[in-house]
Amino acid sequence: MFGLLRKFVLLMLLFFVAMSAYLSASGATRWKQPLWVQVYPINSDGSAVTRRYIERLQRDDFTAIESFMQAEAARYGVAINEPVRVFLSPELNDEPPLPPWDSNFVRIGWWSLQLRWWAYEATRGDEGPRPDIRLFLRYHDPQQQPVLAHSLGLQKGRLGIVNLFASRSQAATNNFVIAHEMLHTIGATDKYAGADHLPAFPDGYADPERVPLYPQSRAEIMGGRIPLSADSAAIPASLREVSVGAATAREIRWLQD
Repeated sequence: MFGLLRKFVLLMLLFFVAMSAYLSASGATRWKQPLWVQVYPINSDGSAVTRRYIERLQRDDFTAIESFMQAEAARYGVAINEPVRVFLSPELNDEPPLPPWDSNFVRIGWWSLQLRWWAYEATRGDEGPRPDIRLFLRYHDPQQQPVLAHSLGLQKGRLGIVNLFASRSQAATNNFVIAHEMLHTIGATDKYAGADHLPAFPDGYADPERVPLYPQSRAEIMGGRIPLSADSAAIPASLREVSVGAATAREIRWLQD
């Protein structure tokens, strides 16, 4: 009986958290004022290379995200001059709880609650009001870790865990990954499919009506890569090679059905 009661309480808690997240996300995408995005760098491999990279980070390193959102919102006729503003926090010395890599509903729900509590504890000393979106940037030395774990952006609590390379040559690609996960926190969904994560046609293509269809010249932000053929795609070099497709624009309420 106690076990059933505990599961019922957990399910009810998850329901209320989900409803709260839905209402919060709806308010965030009215686009009446800029969304405040706070980024928190973390030295996730403890290396000297990563430490030096984080020490040199400046807010200007993230302005490409602001410019991308501004240009794409204007393209859809959204009447706001600055859709998002990105601010850089000092380095965090704590790691977020990492998600379970299975589909167990209870474990995923429990991890989500743990992450939200961790984020509260890790950022409660911040001055001023709480940001709309909090992104935790886990930097890694590419020489030590050439392949990164999958990043995550959650609507619940509008939080993101973003795995990035501590390399100036990768900074522009890092901003693409950050923008992708940021849009997850306000309702955008992935638009790639299959084991190889190729962009899904048509929503994962920046120009699905292009003739000939391949190669595409840009990536759709949630499609993740530039389709070069039916079975190959390339990571964009920067946000200059990326656009927001119509399906994503509807999800973040830049377009109405």
